[in-house]
Amino acid sequence: MAGNVKNTDTGVKMGRFAMTAPIRQSQADILSKLYDMKQKQIAQAAQQGNSFRNQVLEAEAEAIFNALKAVR
Repeated sequence: MAGNVKNTDTGVKMGRFAMTAPIRQSQADILSKLYDMKQKQIAQAAQQGNSFRNQVLEAEAEAIFNALKAVR
């Protein structure tokens, strides 16, 4: 397949953009913290009764969550 390379150490084919485990973990850690912060913002917006802001924050949280799932 074009775009795949064979890791000569393990013999496993990896995608061109395959990430190493430490990089994936670092990204997962950052996304997890970002998601936690976004959840706090959502709670704050809900407490203030700002439904439009809450909707925007919910959409952002969903995007972060999906990125987190993709990294893990």
